[in-house]
Amino acid sequence: MALYDVAYGDEHIRFSLRFLVRAARSVSIHVTPDGAVLVDAPEGTTLPEVKKAVRQRAAWVWQQLQASKARKLHVLPREYISGETHFYLGRRHMLKVQPAHGDELGVRLWRGRLEITTAKRDALTVRYMLEGWYRERATEVFARVIADMSPRVGLRRAPPPLRLLSMRTQWGSCSPKGEVLLNTHLVKAPRPCIEYVVVHELCHLKELNHSERFYRQLDRALPDWVVRKAELDNMAEVLLNR
Repeated sequence: MALYDVAYGDEHIRFSLRFLVRAARSVSIHVTPDGAVLVDAPEGTTLPEVKKAVRQRAAWVWQQLQASKARKLHVLPREYISGETHFYLGRRHMLKVQPAHGDELGVRLWRGRLEITTAKRDALTVRYMLEGWYRERATEVFARVIADMSPRVGLRRAPPPLRLLSMRTQWGSCSPKGEVLLNTHLVKAPRPCIEYVVVHELCHLKELNHSERFYRQLDRALPDWVVRKAELDNMAEVLLNR
């Protein structure tokens, strides 16, 4: 995607731009959890038209960017040592790194703690093991949520293919071929937030763009999606911290 910017007072708002063949008639602006600005425009829209649309919403975009920066100030880098807390399904769990005895290696959630048993207790090893555990849990949790939420969207056939990816800028996406892509870190969020992202992507199986039809479908499938999205946005900096 191409990168552009518009002036906002003495500052500049930088954004990525992509042109969509099946987009709605208007320009759509998104601010991702990590503070990136993404703009979707219908194919054939001129760059001046896109920049005009961004300027018209510049105050809102700037407000979102400042909120993202404020959240980052309170997030410390992970050290992957005993005593840290890590999220799973919206709850904090204390990390306990303990030495392995024999072949006892692995990760388990036990009595509210994330216990990692390993022969090497350096941060890189612990992080690798924890991320593997999250991926296993995400595969199971997301499959259940997709199965539970599909009827709300009117999908009667077999669940769509699911692929996991660790991402920094988005929680999920949907390919034109019908594959649902979800961020592994989403499994750290409360289940209602996971349901929101899943329903959002399932709606894209019927409507690839963010048109009025898409949002009407989302409203029908999940009437309180705005509340769920707001909760997820407020947790984004913590959940994506690695």
